[in-house]
Amino acid sequence: MNCSLSLYFFSGTGNARNVAGWFSGAAQERNIPVHAYDIAKMDRKRIEPPPVGSLIGFISPTHGFNYPPAMMYFIFRFPQSNGNKAFLMNTRAGLKLSKWFVPGLSGIALWLSALVLLVKGYRIVGLRSIDLPSNWISVHPGVKEKVVKSMYRRCKRITLIFANNILDGKRVYTAFRDIIQDLLISPVSIGYFFVGRFILAKSFYASDACDKCDLCINNCPVKAILTVDNRPFWSYRCESCMRCMNDCPKRAIETAHGYIIGIMCLLNMGIMIWFWKGVGKFIAIPADNGWAQSGVTITGWVLTFLVMVVSYRIYHYLLKIHAVRQLFYYTSFTRYRFWRRYKPSRK
Repeated sequence: MNCSLSLYFFSGTGNARNVAGWFSGAAQERNIPVHAYDIAKMDRKRIEPPPVGSLIGFISPTHGFNYPPAMMYFIFRFPQSNGNKAFLMNTRAGLKLSKWFVPGLSGIALWLSALVLLVKGYRIVGLRSIDLPSNWISVHPGVKEKVVKSMYRRCKRITLIFANNILDGKRVYTAFRDIIQDLLISPVSIGYFFVGRFILAKSFYASDACDKCDLCINNCPVKAILTVDNRPFWSYRCESCMRCMNDCPKRAIETAHGYIIGIMCLLNMGIMIWFWKGVGKFIAIPADNGWAQSGVTITGWVLTFLVMVVSYRIYHYLLKIHAVRQLFYYTSFTRYRFWRRYKPSRK
């Protein structure tokens, strides 16, 4: 039995926080001292070493088939082992189809962090994914309340079984069941980290329903939302945790789906065609030269990223214009009542 348990978690809407609570409860029933830390409330550049011999746990959601940067960087900075065992858990987007629970995908979320901790001298004793409902309502509507409750009941049981096994001194590597599909989607994880996460959240905006309560700004776990032109502005620190959109009491925070579609059409039908024609006119790229082809592809991605950066600033400026703001508003799926917000179960 370990002398103590130190849990470090990051959570947007509450899924990972609840998993940390279930695990803590299992330890407290055994009279094991528990120290649970919300890393969003910590100084992540100054991390105190955990007690010697304590069991260390890391629990985080999955963003783009990886741990979000807040948790990844925290693990990179985490002190060297003092003879500690460690386990990692991730919450991921599960589904329920009729009576069947469908698992989500983890990508490199557990594997990269486990590798870093191994290098730091930790003994990894557990790897477990928990298939809680997806909160990514910028992509899909929130899950129905009854489905949320049934998924939570199931995931609580799974978490407690995992927790008790770990606390009994057993090694549990359930995540190895998913290693093949995790490795197959690893390129998506990398693409999201370097490109995708700088694009998705940049379509968030506050509609005219916003009453400037600043709840989104004050509750953002990574302090990514600023006030610019007297409106909420999502900076590039945003990790798409969806807390702001799901918690807004006025349902004022929306995703500009029309903007996303418009920019992607502009890129695919205009700018990228112009780019490729320009490359072909001045540079002959041999079809069998892999390095040259890769260089052109990377350049195209960089151009795409720069277009998104510039268009985001233009987009935020255009929100000052009522007619444009209404256009974004009525072409956003998130404004309609059928597009439910996500509320995690409190049980």
